[in-house]
Amino acid sequence: MKESERNINTRLLLLMAVLILSGLAIVYKLVRFQFVETGELERTARYTPVQTKPIKARRGRVYSQDGALLAVSVSHYNMSFDPLVANERLFNRHKYALADSLSKITSLNKGQWLSKIETARKNGNQHIAIAQNLTHAEFKRVKNFPLFNLERLAGGFIWKRETHRVYPFNQMARRLIGRYEIRDNEEYMLGIEGAFHHDILAGKDGSQKVHSLQTNITKTIEVISNSTDGLDLISTINSNIQDATHQALLNAVEKHQAERGVAIVMEVKTGAVRAMSNLNLQKDDRYKEDFNYAINSRYEPGSTFKLISLLAALEDRIADTSKVFHAPYGKYTVYGKHVNDSKLGGYGPISLAKAFTVSSNTAFAEMIHQGYKNRPEQFVNRLYSMQMNQKLGIDIKGETKPIVRYPGDVGWSGLSLPWMSFGYEIQLTPLQMLSYYNAVANDGELVRPLFAEAVQKAGQIVKSFEKEIIHPSIASKKSIRIAQQLLRDVVEKSYGTANKLSDSRLTFAGKTGTSQINYSVDDELNYVSSFAGYFPAENPKYSCIVVIDKPDKSRQIYGADVAGPVFKSIAQNVLTETPYISEISIAQIENVLSPTEADQLKLPSFIGMKKSDVSAVLNHLDIEFQIQGQGIVTEQSQKAGTPIAQIDNLQLIMS
Repeated sequence: MKESERNINTRLLLLMAVLILSGLAIVYKLVRFQFVETGELERTARYTPVQTKPIKARRGRVYSQDGALLAVSVSHYNMSFDPLVANERLFNRHKYALADSLSKITSLNKGQWLSKIETARKNGNQHIAIAQNLTHAEFKRVKNFPLFNLERLAGGFIWKRETHRVYPFNQMARRLIGRYEIRDNEEYMLGIEGAFHHDILAGKDGSQKVHSLQTNITKTIEVISNSTDGLDLISTINSNIQDATHQALLNAVEKHQAERGVAIVMEVKTGAVRAMSNLNLQKDDRYKEDFNYAINSRYEPGSTFKLISLLAALEDRIADTSKVFHAPYGKYTVYGKHVNDSKLGGYGPISLAKAFTVSSNTAFAEMIHQGYKNRPEQFVNRLYSMQMNQKLGIDIKGETKPIVRYPGDVGWSGLSLPWMSFGYEIQLTPLQMLSYYNAVANDGELVRPLFAEAVQKAGQIVKSFEKEIIHPSIASKKSIRIAQQLLRDVVEKSYGTANKLSDSRLTFAGKTGTSQINYSVDDELNYVSSFAGYFPAENPKYSCIVVIDKPDKSRQIYGADVAGPVFKSIAQNVLTETPYISEISIAQIENVLSPTEADQLKLPSFIGMKKSDVSAVLNHLDIEFQIQGQGIVTEQSQKAGTPIAQIDNLQLIMS
């Protein structure tokens, strides 16, 4: 009995000794971590210079006028793992679960990951790449993995957020939307992104003081100032109008194998630019937006400038619309140089009104030369009074200044007046030329093109951009009314240069232009085809210009053939965005929505309808349907007239 009790006591003593030693070991570990390891980290921090680093502000978004997202900053995450950070106990406890979790997001299996992290820890490797370019949702998932869900100094999870600017429209309106970036400490501010960077989109970075504790691990020790996020900008771009403009221009430059093309749509009353497309031919024979020719590049406008010559002549009373001009054999000669009409043999005696409608170069050269040759400065002063020698002063950087020479300037000669009359020896950007057509549509009021509608913060409008008037009237009301009528005659008269574009369902007014480039060298002679105008012709809502450089001259070169159809296509597509239905009648809608037996109903045509109108009809039908795209319906999977009872699923394509 006594022997047994002694054995029990001995075992108890041994057990107590083990417990005491274990407790002492735990205390030792705690003391070491508290006073040694933590001290080492603190000493590392103490001897590591304090760095001031920015707290990046979120850049504001850019929206279209109709709510589409044009530019947005998206965060991506790059993640790695330092297997040396976690203590032995934590590492061994969680390494299997961590390897299993990592195998579910990568191509390596659990065993491969386990071997990888164990080998790295054994070899003192502090960096194992986990994943790159993960979304925020993916990052949140990985951050909850074993070990990774601990503090950085405990688990070894290392991540870095990088922000990228994303442009959902891709190439469409790319140069107008633009970008902001810093390269080699120099700012590059292009398009809307650059124009409104500092005041609206950028926000204000904060700053913080940090210590570097271990590789890629920093600790914020003081927030000096918090960041202020940028505001959101609602641009003037309308996504549907932009899409219609881009597609019409792309079709034309491809068809005519042109070097480049520009198309702009502006709202008449406000100057709001609803669309701008710049397409340039690349080496791979595809078209791309790589330069904003609409704003940053000048061209000789050719016959579209006759509108300005007409206004000058009317204002200075050197001619009225009934005055007759006559260039024998279709040639007007100045100092031995000939001005020719496009019609072989010319037009014979012709009034100013008809000369504008048929685009007679000789009549305009004679009118301006004879009317101003003794006082050429009067003609140029008239142009200057319209502000034609000045930039428009738009928000977007890089607008090119017009070239409108003055008598006595370098390059001025006795040929300057007649050549300027039909758009040579004068250079404007497409946007500048459009602004004057917009002014005529706007009863003479010249407005500055706008690219921003409003600024919003947290979804609330905090600032709106109003119309800015450059000139209250570039000409008298009488002259403007005459110009408006003649612009209609170009399209509506049987002899007008754009009569082939006329359409009983669409009224518009405008002027064709076909100018030569490199005309001093026969082998390099090329053409610029253009059309500028506005629509509808009565109560104009939009103005538009199309300029196409170097179409294949073996095919078509004239403005009415190359640029005019683009203008017409844009106008047709834009006007279908107004709430009217092109092919489905109100009676058809009422029939569908009325309580008629399903087997008596037939499917109407939805072609030309807006999404809201389509949904209003289809939501009342007992069939499944899907709508793809934005804009108006261009295709439907079931033919009009199909009994609704026979339709299980309807697919509608919008563009």
